[in-house]
Amino acid sequence: MRLLGEAFMSKTESSSESGVSRREVLRRAGTAGLGLSVIPTQRALAQNGRPGANDRIVMAVIGCQGMGSANMQRFMAKPEVEIAALCDVDEARLPADADRVEKKYGRRPALYKDFRKLLERKDIDAVVIATPDHWHALPLIYACEAGKDAYCEKPISHDITEARAMDAAVKKFKRIVQVGTWQRSTREFTDALAYVRSGKLGKIVQTRAWKTDSAKVGKVAVTTPPSSLDYDFWTGPAELLPYSANRNHYNWRWFLNYGTGMTGDWGVHMMDIALLGMSQTTDIPMPVEVTSYGGKYSFPDDDRTAPDTVQTLFRFKDPDYVMHWHTGQDHPGLPDQGTEFIGADGRTVRVWRGGWKVLDPAGKELEAPPAERTNDHWQNFLDCMKSREQPRSNLASMAQTTIVCHLANVSYLAEETVRWNKEKMDLVGKAGRDTQSYYREYRKPWKLPMHKI
Repeated sequence: MRLLGEAFMSKTESSSESGVSRREVLRRAGTAGLGLSVIPTQRALAQNGRPGANDRIVMAVIGCQGMGSANMQRFMAKPEVEIAALCDVDEARLPADADRVEKKYGRRPALYKDFRKLLERKDIDAVVIATPDHWHALPLIYACEAGKDAYCEKPISHDITEARAMDAAVKKFKRIVQVGTWQRSTREFTDALAYVRSGKLGKIVQTRAWKTDSAKVGKVAVTTPPSSLDYDFWTGPAELLPYSANRNHYNWRWFLNYGTGMTGDWGVHMMDIALLGMSQTTDIPMPVEVTSYGGKYSFPDDDRTAPDTVQTLFRFKDPDYVMHWHTGQDHPGLPDQGTEFIGADGRTVRVWRGGWKVLDPAGKELEAPPAERTNDHWQNFLDCMKSREQPRSNLASMAQTTIVCHLANVSYLAEETVRWNKEKMDLVGKAGRDTQSYYREYRKPWKLPMHKI
């Protein structure tokens, strides 16, 4: 595995233990230095080096608190999992999760700042990657190179080029990667998808997906980074801007230097369902043309750089239909988020977090039979680690969904219609290629590995 630089961090607000000193973190970890300790585990792998049916799966978390902590606790509830290590560039975010691990297993996990040191450990089978969007690609690619499987938070990448590089690495090194789009495993969405895929809705001519964006970021005030945070490392391959707490941790989502706005943050959930329903497999359709309009209309004085209002139209071929994505303030009579499939005869399947229904053209609710239950998203990943089958939110499929979201941002930034070729998995022509949602030059010394399949 190549070591090209330094890296990463987590998805939510800073820890309440932000006053914990480096010395205290080291003392409580029982290590001589972050990234240098190896904790003995109860691992006993099958002879082929892959977890067998009864093997303990040893995992580590890259990016603590927020979704890192949520996923860690999901995996800790599985009897076959042991959490052996935690990694974050902000030392203040480590103790709370380390306490949870110690309470569960009776010993403190090893603590790291540099995820590459963690990946050098031979006893770790898989990693959870719960860093900001701009720090998903390198940890995932390096994990593949190191022979680790991964559970990676969504959206998988900051731009289209990263998504393609990640897909190539997973395929070359034959790794199992589950993306954290857990809607693919929850009851209302699996029920709605089964109904749509059954053909009961008839010919589908349009799909819709939406999410309210009411995030008020306010003004960015430049300050000194907290002593617990390695801000240069947190910034990584992105442009190094003056530190502001208002751009850090949770709020990075609304700044295109780090995140992808609501289109990437939630579009990767809601558009994913719209795309998945138009295929019988996880190989989803890709649009041939994409046109976006939007801007900072609701909060024009806000310092966020991502638009708060977006309207995007996607045109598809084979099958021929259109998809509409909307993020903004007003969705009258609809949930805060959701997906719809509209049939040629006017019937509609609507699904959201919390329920689903089938409606006739007049809006009357029709019978909506349930589908077979599935195992949960985290168990699906563990089962696939053992079987080496592809999980529900496998990387190749989610690279497609993520690219669809990026295409909406590409068109918005380019201020023109962009075209896509699924066979080449690339833009057609020059339109959109100069946008950072298509490609962003990494800040030195970071480099994006591009593996050939």
